[in-house]
Amino acid sequence: MSNKKVRVRFAPSPTGGLHLGGVRTVLYNYLFAKKYGGDFIVRIEDTDQTRFVPGAEAYIFSCLKWCGLEPDESVQHGGAFGPYRQSERKEIYRKYADQLVAEGHAYYAFDTPGELEQMRRQYRTEENPSPQYDHKVRMQMRNSLTLDGDTVHGLMHSDTPYVVRIKMPENETVSFNDMIRGEVSFNTSLVDDKVLLKADGMPTYHLAVVVDDHLMEISHAFRGEEWLPSAPVHVLLWKYLFGWDKMPQWAHFPLILGPNGKLSKRDGAKYGFPVFAMNWTDPKTGEVTEGFKEKGFLPEAFINLLAVLGWNDGTEQELFSLEEMIARFSMDRVHSAGAKFDYEKAKWFSHEWIKKSDTQQLLPVIKPVLENRGIIISDEAMLQKAIELTKDRCTLLTDFYEQTAYFFAAPGTVDLDAVQPKWNEAKVLFFTELIRNYQLAPVWEAQELEHQFKEIAVVNHLKPGEVMLPLRIMLVGGKFGPGVFDIAQLIGREETIKRIENTLKLLNS
Repeated sequence: MSNKKVRVRFAPSPTGGLHLGGVRTVLYNYLFAKKYGGDFIVRIEDTDQTRFVPGAEAYIFSCLKWCGLEPDESVQHGGAFGPYRQSERKEIYRKYADQLVAEGHAYYAFDTPGELEQMRRQYRTEENPSPQYDHKVRMQMRNSLTLDGDTVHGLMHSDTPYVVRIKMPENETVSFNDMIRGEVSFNTSLVDDKVLLKADGMPTYHLAVVVDDHLMEISHAFRGEEWLPSAPVHVLLWKYLFGWDKMPQWAHFPLILGPNGKLSKRDGAKYGFPVFAMNWTDPKTGEVTEGFKEKGFLPEAFINLLAVLGWNDGTEQELFSLEEMIARFSMDRVHSAGAKFDYEKAKWFSHEWIKKSDTQQLLPVIKPVLENRGIIISDEAMLQKAIELTKDRCTLLTDFYEQTAYFFAAPGTVDLDAVQPKWNEAKVLFFTELIRNYQLAPVWEAQELEHQFKEIAVVNHLKPGEVMLPLRIMLVGGKFGPGVFDIAQLIGREETIKRIENTLKLLNS
């Protein structure tokens, strides 16, 4: 590490929902910045206005807030290096594009869409079905390399649309050191002359990312490996504009893999698991894509599962708090190979985090789960006790509805089929006597209720196990839940007796 202050950035495009791969990129940036006392910046890369989706930017920040990964600087948080939205920095990029042209590293291209299509048809072969605008064709095109100066000047001052393209060198090797992958090299002949400045004056990502990283004093640039093919363009732009010595240290994170290659939104729809941090509603179609939050994940579980999806600390430990991750994170422990997403493992993280979470912490997120299903909570102390009794049984937060609703409302249905085959007069007499004893019980505590239950069973020549399941079904409606006497204690004497009586009526009808 150099003495330069650590400054990292996440630069999303506001084009839709925040994929879990994007959140992992945020997380690794955040962990690195916090470990070294640095700054985490969010910069909105909205240079492609054709793909802009209303509401996407606000959604991104909502996701980061839910995850507990809020930036130090951003559109919403301010900072000394703004604006943090690229569309508001449009005027900054022009001078750098013109500088590149003046120094012979880029050129103005006036080709029309028709001329570009003609080029592609002319150079298309079986081996090269998608010809690029590169060193092989640029001298046959209409640009400032092939036109004389007067013509170029005339076109530029007659409102003729044009773009600025980088002039990739022929057959040179461009290399850089990746913090994860080591030395990475490219031959420039395999890279096309990327557009740097579009006809509308907006930069492409290629120019904007380099200029903004320089002006915002970014020390480390971390992004997904899908950006590796663009790296030689960015390396050269750093060399041409600011010098290689000013370039941030780079790292390209491995892909997150689904069942059939790179994880996609379609995988989620096909296999029934979320791929976005939070619910995303497509403003055009109204289609809702389910998020991890709405599926019932705690944010702690979500970022934990993402952290180990491509990184480990060198031990067998799997559960990490955010503070532990910050302390232990290092880039040399990030894998270079793709990491396969396993939804069953994701649910394991959810279950473990629910178990280890403080009941007081769980209460405000579980209360809405119940209330959204019609269970009104008037006694939070009772809910807290219910959570404590059931949290070991819940994989997702949504499971708390099934596991705790019966504490607050009698079950709508009772699984009589589980009781009736072995129901007999002896059991009727048992529960009738149990009601009388419970009505008179001086102490309403689980231990005492269990003691009375077993004593009455012995007197009636029944094994406690023969009547335990019927009691459970009477109280909760099915074969689930924590200790049955803990349930009875919490719902109270009156409700316990009432539920036993109601089920007896159903069984005896």
